[in-house]
Amino acid sequence: MQSIIIVHWSKSTGPEPIIQYPPESKKFPSKELFLKIWALHELDKESSIIEFIPEGEHEQYISIIQNFEGEIYFLVLVYNQEDILGKDIKDNSDILAIVSKNLIELVNTDKITRAISEAFYTIRDYSKLEKEENLLNFFKNKIKYTILQILRNGIISKNELNNILRKEYGFSTINIDLLLISFIRENLIVKQSVPGSDDCYLLIKDLACTRIPPVDFSSKPQIEDEITEDYQEKLIKFYSNYNCASAIENKTIINFLMNKDNYRLLRKLREKSLSVSDCIDLLNNKEDLFNELLENKFIYEAKGKVLLFSDIRFIKFTPFYIIENISKRYKNRQISFNEYITHLKLLTEQYNKEQSLIDYEII
Repeated sequence: MQSIIIVHWSKSTGPEPIIQYPPESKKFPSKELFLKIWALHELDKESSIIEFIPEGEHEQYISIIQNFEGEIYFLVLVYNQEDILGKDIKDNSDILAIVSKNLIELVNTDKITRAISEAFYTIRDYSKLEKEENLLNFFKNKIKYTILQILRNGIISKNELNNILRKEYGFSTINIDLLLISFIRENLIVKQSVPGSDDCYLLIKDLACTRIPPVDFSSKPQIEDEITEDYQEKLIKFYSNYNCASAIENKTIINFLMNKDNYRLLRKLREKSLSVSDCIDLLNNKEDLFNELLENKFIYEAKGKVLLFSDIRFIKFTPFYIIENISKRYKNRQISFNEYITHLKLLTEQYNKEQSLIDYEII
């Protein structure tokens, strides 16, 4: 994505671009182009989002129309024809609607400059990252991880979430709507209006990561039979006694993924076995780290060959434990009856659908 532009539609003078990010981007597109975008919105009033591809130009445009306080605004995204962002945005138009609404409401405030930069990077970076990296960001990003921890206590209103983040955690300048976009896109939360409590957020899927056995290397010609036999025996012994819940609790696995050198090595070993020297090169010559990975059984080494011993995968699961949390909060009058019933109903509906408390997806 090249830039993001906010345009105001004046009834007397037509389109008036207000601000764009990055600020060092080239000058605003022509008024004629904005008029064509406006005309497309007029032709398709049922859709708030349109795509415009000018003939003979390298750039393409996605525009989202918003009405705010009786005025019309467009949020225009500019990207290259080769950019996959266009398809990604069209597939997630509801998320883009949240971004545009949030930005337009801040147009005449001193928060708009920060908000438009956050919006730009939120949209751009999500389209660049792979699925696994996006999930890892829920743990690497301090504010997102804090929000996840708060949501694990059960239903919470937008205002209350804002207050907790500011007063208890010291996040003074935050944009809740943008931060929660990734939670919504990953189907971790839903937003509902509850009688007496507008704009409530409810966690419906939690996120964790765990070790799983790697792919079977026994058929690989580069692995000797003797190594394969020992490798498989140790895998069986380890995973027969592996306590997934305990590993998630002590954060050993997520700490492994946080290290970019570990993560790079993990991805390479998923494809094939490597030599010890290749592994140490990938770890930026950190022999101590290599030995630590061996000791903690993330990798296996024999006769100079290194194989992946523990693959790391993310798990999405239904957080049935929240039922106990919201029951306690309701008894302590921390949430209303309507809030309690709303979240309880969502969780029990998933249980009735699955008919099991074991409800998870390995990603």
